[in-house]
Amino acid sequence: MDDYPLIENHGLIGDLQTAALVTTDGSVDWFCVPRFDSPSVFGALLDKDRGGHCTIRPRHRAYATKQLYLPDTAILVTRFMTEAGTGEVIDFMPVTGPSVTGSHRLVRMVRCVRGRMMFDVEVEPRFDYGRKSHRLHLSEHGAVFVAEDGTELTVHPVREPDDERLLDLLTDRRDALHFTLTLEAGQERGLVLERSADGPPREMRLAEYSRLFDETVAFWRSWLHQSRYTGRWRETVERSAITLKLMTYAPTGAVVAAPTAALPEQLGGERNWDYRFTWIRDASFSVYALLGLGFTDEARAFIQWLAHRVGEHAGKDGDTGPLNIMYAVDGSCDLAEATLDHWEGYAGSAPVRIGNGAATQLQLDIYGEALDSIYFAHRHGLQVGHRGWRALLTDLDWLVDHWDQAEEGLWETRGGRENFTYGRVMSWVAFDRALRLAESNGRPAGVERWRGARDDCYEQVMAKGWHEGRRAFVQHYGSDVLDSSLLRMATVGFITPDDPLWSATLDAVEEELVSDSLVYRYNPEASPDGLRGSEGTFSLCTFMYVDALARAGRTEKARLVFEKMMGYANHLGLYSEEIDPTGRQLGNFPQAFTHLALIDAAITLDAALNRA
Repeated sequence: MDDYPLIENHGLIGDLQTAALVTTDGSVDWFCVPRFDSPSVFGALLDKDRGGHCTIRPRHRAYATKQLYLPDTAILVTRFMTEAGTGEVIDFMPVTGPSVTGSHRLVRMVRCVRGRMMFDVEVEPRFDYGRKSHRLHLSEHGAVFVAEDGTELTVHPVREPDDERLLDLLTDRRDALHFTLTLEAGQERGLVLERSADGPPREMRLAEYSRLFDETVAFWRSWLHQSRYTGRWRETVERSAITLKLMTYAPTGAVVAAPTAALPEQLGGERNWDYRFTWIRDASFSVYALLGLGFTDEARAFIQWLAHRVGEHAGKDGDTGPLNIMYAVDGSCDLAEATLDHWEGYAGSAPVRIGNGAATQLQLDIYGEALDSIYFAHRHGLQVGHRGWRALLTDLDWLVDHWDQAEEGLWETRGGRENFTYGRVMSWVAFDRALRLAESNGRPAGVERWRGARDDCYEQVMAKGWHEGRRAFVQHYGSDVLDSSLLRMATVGFITPDDPLWSATLDAVEEELVSDSLVYRYNPEASPDGLRGSEGTFSLCTFMYVDALARAGRTEKARLVFEKMMGYANHLGLYSEEIDPTGRQLGNFPQAFTHLALIDAAITLDAALNRA
């Protein structure tokens, strides 16, 4: 473990088509191009020796570091403090346009703030998850790494005319670049890494770097200026919004669940999944968060992406349904799962998985999430067109015939199908929102069938989802296991927040699933999920708990839980999927679902506190 940085000791940068992670000691140890789900070029996060990295750190090994974002931007600053001086590395990716492109730039600038600093620079790519060899070509103007499949990574030095040539600074010319930058106070130098560069490497002047920097600052501040949120915890909410934007694939509007793959939910365990895809469920939640903050363009882009998926009917009817639970960012659905056996995994956590075998599972709740987000967008002026409505009719016809069957559930368990209560609740949501859309728009619809199915869902959940002995709604029929997914029952309107049944459920969740404000998904010992090992508390569920408490009028407790949860963010305000008993973050990082839930909880709690 000592050879790997803590998962939370990273910052995220990106260009809205891909992203990179930068450690607090100046190493880019995760970078996939040209898309989030492309093979990695730097992957030391999952194998320190064979993964590849780009590191810039002081030669003086006795240093302290601090990391921050330039305010209201996604520009990351890593500061190094030594006895000899203070310096900083400024990392960002110039934002790409909305069109798909194979060219992406990662800018790494080094600045000496005080004294005199020597920085060691290492560029050691490993293409295709370290499976493809490469050659290094040097010139007096820079360098090019060429993989055996033709993929190129070009290094453009940022320098002034009187500087030494990069070629003169090299200490190792095999398959990696190693050189030293010596800077006096006020001096600034660096490099730009470019994938699929147009032409040979070239030296960039500081003026060109300054232009890229200023344009990137202007983009992020202009984008964030659209936010209408003025409530409590504004900086936290806006950092989450920027993080979600960084995980959005601009050409389609799809939001990835996380920019990483195979980070463990338990150190040394097997719960290591690839999250670089778009889940219908997670991305549907983004509509609430984005519209709640005022980012209409992003919500519209995702609704359009969702409409295409609804219209494709990619799933197999009767097996997984017309909707898949997840897709690649371009809407394709071939996400075959494989393992990288040559990589040891983060801190020895194998297997390292790419792709996701859960893509073909049956999860009935996604229809409710999709319809709820479409209805919410409709209320905010994003209307459903004729073709979109016809596609929804097909999905709803399927759901009428198939909602009453066992499924894998939203936690993607691999222990067999069950009659999950949450799936039934969200099926109720699907029919309810469809009925409201049909009525408000005067659209043709099988309202009698929908109304009958909606009522049947409700009656079944109340009869079979409620466990009298536990005094709570339970995970699936015939069990007494609690499940924090059901914290959303009041949020979606299935039950009123002041209903005694709901109050009893909140009490039961607090007693069994809450540990000093942090919330577990469920107890895997009581409900085997087909996987070995345990897991930490789910940050998503903790924020869902805040939302549920606030809606139930328990505002003081909700605020305390929310404030405690703020203390578990990393130094930049970012969250991974889970938190272990030591307070360490686990799972893929940062996780979109967690930041979406944070925004929702902040909006709900702020409104509740204002009312109180």
